[in-house]
Amino acid sequence: MSINPFTTLPGATYEEINFLQHITTGISDTQMQNFLNIYYNRRKSPQDILIFTLLGFVGIAGVQRFLTGQIVMGILYLFSVGFCFIMTIVDLINYKTLTNEYNEKMAYESLSIAKLNA
Repeated sequence: MSINPFTTLPGATYEEINFLQHITTGISDTQMQNFLNIYYNRRKSPQDILIFTLLGFVGIAGVQRFLTGQIVMGILYLFSVGFCFIMTIVDLINYKTLTNEYNEKMAYESLSIAKLNA
């Protein structure tokens, strides 16, 4: 019985683990190791996104959008103080969805790189 390598990811949700298992079926052990190394460095933890979203209430709004690669939205949040805190509250409620969308994008990119390198 082998240990699932995705369960060692910090803050990994059940949905994320299932998604990663689905997209990595059929790849070699070398490709899997490359994928894990690349993905581990690129993914964001939901707790990190939550902390940076909360930072929008006391400091700089939009940091969570910069971290997830949404630069234009981050700039809009920054200059509008999170659309007068309304969008910051929405992000606070949906931080897991925001993180999952980013991590899925990074998983596809990491898988493509891993397949090319091995």
